[in-house]
Amino acid sequence: MRQRYVIHLPVVAADLPAAQRLARVIGRWLLVLPQTEPGGTTVSAEDDQNVRHWVFCDALMPGGRRCLLRTDHDGPCSRRLRR
Repeated sequence: MRQRYVIHLPVVAADLPAAQRLARVIGRWLLVLPQTEPGGTTVSAEDDQNVRHWVFCDALMPGGRRCLLRTDHDGPCSRRLRR
């Protein structure tokens, strides 16, 4: 197996919900790049980076794709935003 590297890109938000929303937007934008794995996206407080909060549900769906809704979503998993 080849070695992989993870890019840590600090982005600042006012609170945890705002950080999770921003991370979901960025993660979805990055889907155009085949190297990205948005399901693994987490956010943390700047002064406590060992405590991470998941951004996406990331459940495995039929066909091998992963759910891109927020971690605590209601209803069935989806690859698309709900309105």
